Amino acid sequence: MYLTVKEIADYLSLPETYIETLINQRKIKAVHDGEQYLVNKENFQNYHEQLEIYKKLFEQWQNEPIPEDPDIKDED
Repeated sequence: MYLTVKEIADYLSLPETYIETLINQRKIKAVHDGEQYLVNKENFQNYHEQLEIYKKLFEQWQNEPIPEDPDIKDED
């Protein structure tokens, strides 16, 4: 099953131009039927799931505390 750019944009609450930019950057694979881009639903879901995983990993990395450096010496 294929989705149109409008359907994807509505699903993600993003502008259609952003979805078209992702298609042009080849981050989302699409087929152009002469009038509009069509995206395979399964491929899109895989891309979207991977993007969510990377967002969570980045948030975990950001929230990780900085360990103390054992080489720091108190010079009082």
